[in-house]
Amino acid sequence: MLTFRSILVLYLMLAGPVGALTLSGQARVVDGDTLILAGERIRLFGIDAPELRQRCDNSGRNWACGAWAAEVLTKLTDRGGLKCEALDRDRYGRTVARCTVSGRDIGGEMVRAGAAAAYVQYSDDYVAAEAAAKAEARGIWSGAVTAPAEYRKIARQQPAPKGCTIKGNINAKGKRIYHMPGQRDYAATQISEAKGEAFFCSEAQARAAGFRAAKR
Repeated sequence: MLTFRSILVLYLMLAGPVGALTLSGQARVVDGDTLILAGERIRLFGIDAPELRQRCDNSGRNWACGAWAAEVLTKLTDRGGLKCEALDRDRYGRTVARCTVSGRDIGGEMVRAGAAAAYVQYSDDYVAAEAAAKAEARGIWSGAVTAPAEYRKIARQQPAPKGCTIKGNINAKGKRIYHMPGQRDYAATQISEAKGEAFFCSEAQARAAGFRAAKR
């Protein structure tokens, strides 16, 4: 028996990279550039928002910009009248789509609010909107921010040894702090063995090496 999802996948395959399929209804937001609509995982076209656990401005107020971006998208999609036009399918199997609410482009709204960057690797549609957001220091542009793509790259570059996922980091002040998976700065923390940093298999092991637990 064909499910809605299998029909959708078949339709996209037959329609080609730029299909005319339009989805509508109530969406569930996953993060600042991803949502689930009509059972389909949607990646918003042309924008790149901070990852859900990403934080911005490490030199200053250090705020949860990734969670905030998801909140902005939630508020936009909750207005009703959401429609997403499927354009392509990415390597993760998500439908890449341009979405609107009451005729307003959600991607453009996210970038103008400083809740996402223009994803110039795929489109220059939102470059002007990003420039305006930067000029007015909106959202993520109010302080230092690691580009979401770079943040993901850093997270991928350092796979933890099997069973040893605790990161022992030495900060700029020389303090030894260990970070547990799921904590605030875990994904962005890089380990340099040359500096004396290390992965640990248990908190007891990290403490024995002179590291203390991160506060959050």
